Amino acid sequence: MTGLGPRETGQVRRRRVFYIPGFDPLQTRRYRQFYRVEGPRQAAISGYALEVGAKPAGMAHGWTVTAQVDGEEVRSEVEVLAWADIIGGSMRRTVAATYGQMLRTAWIYVASGALFRLGRLRKGPTLAALYPVVMLSLQAVFAALAGWGTGRAVAWVLPGWAGIALGAGLGLAMVWAVLRAFQRLDRRFLAYYLMHDYAFSAGLWGAYPAVLEARMAAFGARIRAALEEDWDEVLVVGHSSGAILGVSILADLIRAGLPGRGAALSFLSLGQVVPMVSFLPEARKLRGDLAYLSARDELAWVDVTAPGDGCAFALCDPVAVSGVAGEGKRWPLVMSCAFTQTFSPERWRKMRFRWFRLHFQYMCAFDRPGDYDYFRITAGPLTLRARFAGRAPSRSRIERALSGYRSVA
Repeated sequence: MTGLGPRETGQVRRRRVFYIPGFDPLQTRRYRQFYRVEGPRQAAISGYALEVGAKPAGMAHGWTVTAQVDGEEVRSEVEVLAWADIIGGSMRRTVAATYGQMLRTAWIYVASGALFRLGRLRKGPTLAALYPVVMLSLQAVFAALAGWGTGRAVAWVLPGWAGIALGAGLGLAMVWAVLRAFQRLDRRFLAYYLMHDYAFSAGLWGAYPAVLEARMAAFGARIRAALEEDWDEVLVVGHSSGAILGVSILADLIRAGLPGRGAALSFLSLGQVVPMVSFLPEARKLRGDLAYLSARDELAWVDVTAPGDGCAFALCDPVAVSGVAGEGKRWPLVMSCAFTQTFSPERWRKMRFRWFRLHFQYMCAFDRPGDYDYFRITAGPLTLRARFAGRAPSRSRIERALSGYRSVA
């Protein structure tokens, strides 16, 4: 074993974790809180020790983790690769602009045929994509009825042309007021939020916006710098649409050539929504990156979803369903964290209809964790490759190529 590094031994004492959030304007606050609360809880359930510390010097958003797992002490540094400012900028739209965005996004998915193909893949995330369209439409109908009722009431009280004119003006004001009220209450409905999410991904028919490409290049530089340092493992975690970013960042990083140091490079994708973009006609770069990354030995890639997560394409191999799986395909290892088995029956009854919360469960504690334990992966003594070596992929995974667009950049 002399001279062998962590790539060969699978042993980790020092780990650098890069977490790429999905489309979430609250990125930097939410994820440290998840880890700070859920990590010790999982440790208590599973019989190991875990302590979350302060942000390391020189890191914009992150925290340290010290863990005692299976008799081994491991220190990890977790950095959130934040793009909340880009998300916040894309969400600052007027009510009228959001409705215009809704019509354009719906047209992109319908005209490209992607919506119908996604529906054949998984009904849950397709219905989630339709939800903001239906909810915003219902809000518009409600606002229109309120405006019409206001106009009719004014015209009844004040007969004649003056009443009609005043009623029309007050009716339009009521429409605007109701729509603005719904926008302010969107933390309850999430219609505007989800509409902005899908519109951002589909805005260029699947191509990456220039501002996001620049941020991804900066993220890649951060990961490369870590690979040049003295870490045993550099682990990239991509959640939801953050998994899409992770695919392209890592593909570009490997194409450019990895540093010669011995750190193991790992990629964990959680609750991925890759087909929402890879099924669009201009997503050629993403499809090319999926094909490239799936055949590389420089990294290990594990994709974790759960059928109980209605916002993710559960157990859908993102490479295969996008139609770009080649003969040399090695990754990802597709597996389920099976909420019905890893939650206690009592907790599952409470959680099963909290769809948005379940989409974030991958970074939280489980009552009865199986092979998947987020905190063992990010703070334990084994690399991702070693932890899942010999593990068979889920038998119920979906690999049928359903994308109508398979050209690559």
